[in-house]
Formats: sequence, C-alpha cells, structure tokens
Amino acid sequence: MFEGFARVWTPALLTRRLKQRPVRVVVAGEAVVLFRGQGGPIGALIDSCPHRAAALSLGRVTPEGCLECPFHGWRFAPDGTNQGAPLNPDARLEMLGATALPVRQAGDFIWIYTAAGEAPPGEPLAPEGLTAPGLARTYVERDWACHWTRAMENMLDSPHLPFVHRKTIGRIVRERMTPASRMDIAWEDTPYGGRATATLDGHGPGAVLDFYRPNIMALTIPVPGRHLRIHAIVTPAEAGRTRLTVAGSRDFATFGLLNPVFAWMNGRIADEDRAVVESSGPGEIPPPGVEPAVGTDRATLMFRAYYHHALRDSAA
Repeated sequence: MFEGFARVWTPALLTRRLKQRPVRVVVAGEAVVLFRGQGGPIGALIDSCPHRAAALSLGRVTPEGCLECPFHGWRFAPDGTNQGAPLNPDARLEMLGATALPVRQAGDFIWIYTAAGEAPPGEPLAPEGLTAPGLARTYVERDWACHWTRAMENMLDSPHLPFVHRKTIGRIVRERMTPASRMDIAWEDTPYGGRATATLDGHGPGAVLDFYRPNIMALTIPVPGRHLRIHAIVTPAEAGRTRLTVAGSRDFATFGLLNPVFAWMNGRIADEDRAVVESSGPGEIPPPGVEPAVGTDRATLMFRAYYHHALRDSAA
C-alpha cells in the first residue's frame, strides 16, 4: 500500500470539503474514504469493504457517526471496528473490521498517515502559514498529469522563476539579471526538511523556500514587516496524476473580498508551471547523478536524494 509514499503524514483533503457525505480521495494509488458524523471524530478508511470489496464511499454516514457499506449495510466506526452486520446476529464483529488509517486535523486540512495498523512516530508538521491564527488564507486546487516528484522538485527550483514566471513572481529577478549573472543556492537541513535561499550576484537572499517532508513547499515572499507566503502541497494520486493544492497566507488585507484576487494570482502562477512540469519525464525523478546538474540545482538534488533514500522503495 502507498507504494513510494508510505509512512508519512500528508494533507488529504480540505476540511471544508467534508460535509454530510463521505468523500473519496486517492493518495499514492490507494483509495481512501473520509467521513465524520455530526460533531464526531473523522474517520479515514481504505475505500473497500472487507466483506465484498464494495466502495465504502458509496455508503452513508449513520446518525451514530458510522460509515454504512452500500452493499450489505455493515457499519464501521472511525477506527474501522465493525459496529454491526445486519441479518447476522451471531457474526464475530471483532473479526470483520475495515482498514483504518491514522487521521488528524491541522490547519484547514485533514491529514492521513500512509500506513494502516501502525502508530505514527509523530504528529503532522504543518507550516506556520497553514496553522497560525489571524491569517487570511486562500486555496487553489489543480490536477496535473505527471509523477508527483516532478511537481514537487519544481516547487523547490528557484532558477526557473525568471523564465517560467517571467510575468509574475519571476519578473523582478529577470529585470535584475545580466548575461553574466550568477545565482547561488544555499541549503540548510531543518527538523522538518530543509530551507533553500538564493542570492543573485551576491545580493539577497530574497524569497525563502522551505521544504516540509514529504510534499509541502512554503515560499516566503519578502514583504518588510508582513507575512506573505505561498504553499504548494503536492500529493500523488492515481498513477501518473498529481493533486496540487496552492495555499496562500497573509496578515494584511485580510477582509474576505480580496481573497478571490489572491487566489486568482496563485492559480495563475501554478498554471504557468503546468506545461513544463507535465512535459518532464518520463515518470519519476531519477536519482542524483543520472542527469547533468549545476550549482543552482542544489535544492532539487537534496529532494532527489531524500526521495530515493527514504520514500521510493517504501510500502505499507
């Protein structure tokens, strides 16, 4: 299960999307159903009934907060235990549970741990911009036709900004560049992953890129005395598909009327990346050393090393 993406915490769904009906999401090829009863805990189950493999996401949430299978009405609690098998009063319910995953809420997201039956070694490490109170936040969602690692390393790549984003966030860098310009990338290991900073011709650093293992980038845009960040949450979905959520956070102009403007800009930036990323490949990123590399590849090479060392061969 969760091949190449096992034993990690990942945002799976914006909490606001989970209402009265169960919601199916696909993470690293595994279908997961999320559900919650009125005011009760959230459940995350593999979207397959243990009885006849019907999709539990086609069922309903009972008043008691269980998920009822649409096929034979078996009822599962958020922890996966079977709470009833209709017409079978002698059934050993303790043997008939569904496969549950650890689940948490952090910020505006529901997070799942990609291993069933295992206690997570820690809690989700969410960026401050996704959890701190008093910030205005916007969310844009996209579906890309690529391996998730291609999208993730793109989010950690500073030297593409003046080319792919020449009319948006890369405009200032492009205006300062000369034919002899040099960009230097510094990388610092952090408890959550790593931090990349870039200098251009010895000036800077400007924007700061933080990598939160396994699949979140937080870009701090330098606005003196203000909080302005763009986060990219890159989630593997079905084979060859990646779910991208762009989350913006700010501590100014926090009234809601401006949210569509900030969301539109973040969506525009993401759409500038799409064609280039989808053309890269085929498949996942190769290990460091397989493709030519230069000094400005420092952050992406660190991600490649992490992926191939810690995730690529993982399965639950």
